Amino acid sequence: MLAAGDITDEQRHLDLHVRATMHLTHAALGAMLERGHGRIVNVASVAGFMPRGTYGAVKAWVISFSRWANVVYAPRGVSVTALCPGFTHTNFHERLGLPPGREGIPSVMWLDAADVVGERLRDAARGKAVSIPSVRYKLLVAAMRLLPSPLAARLARTAR
Repeated sequence: MLAAGDITDEQRHLDLHVRATMHLTHAALGAMLERGHGRIVNVASVAGFMPRGTYGAVKAWVISFSRWANVVYAPRGVSVTALCPGFTHTNFHERLGLPPGREGIPSVMWLDAADVVGERLRDAARGKAVSIPSVRYKLLVAAMRLLPSPLAARLARTAR
């Protein structure tokens, strides 16, 4: 939580998810615009569609930034896509000391990393600004958009 935690942790989120995304996008754009084509995929999260503290806020920024960049640069041949996965099997949770099956997340919510990458690269090739893997996460995002803000915040607070 923000009030109880070290602000340095929150600033690291900003550095990693906002500043790094901006710098890497900027670095890639020059050459891509010069040759008249390219694709940039920024990693966001379904958390960016939910009121979820710093992590959700920085992921919302990645989504907004990618949408903006796609509108501006797609006419010049460069698409920018925000990849918004949910829980995906990687070694991330194991590095936190949570072996598979111990994360407290229902198995139905987990996605396979290879599937996420393959499907989302197809979305990037189509020039989609936002790519949300799986029907269940698309439905979750749609539901969050329809809920009144206080209810969405309450539900997001109870989620992991």
